[in-house]
Amino acid sequence: MTVIGLDLGRARVGVAVSDDLGSMAHPRPTLEGRDRKALLVALVALAREEVAERFVLGLPLEMTGERGPAAARALEFATALANASGLEVELVDERLSTVEAGRALAASQVRRRDRRQHIDAASAVVILQAWLDRQR
Repeated sequence: MTVIGLDLGRARVGVAVSDDLGSMAHPRPTLEGRDRKALLVALVALAREEVAERFVLGLPLEMTGERGPAAARALEFATALANASGLEVELVDERLSTVEAGRALAASQVRRRDRRQHIDAASAVVILQAWLDRQR
């Protein structure tokens, strides 16, 4: 089962795709996030190319667990993505995923100035890998 993980941002969207066994998340190039219509088209095309069965979208909850404006945007996008793709879109708590992704990049010895260009994809990997681990 192939699953696509997403870290939705205003400017960029991090993307990760599971392997064929559904055990490991792998980063893909980030997508432009400003044009939502183009983003939906790109994600639907990616889902077809990867023969994906679902999307896992990070839900940016507040540290208190409350839903704020960013969570509302994610919920709205999840509905649009489900309608455009015909696939299930599962929302998962993404609190601290960017922090974890930053630590992973630092541990991988990615230079500090280069981390920004990789952080979105790394966050998508963290989100998807956590979901995959819970499925086992």
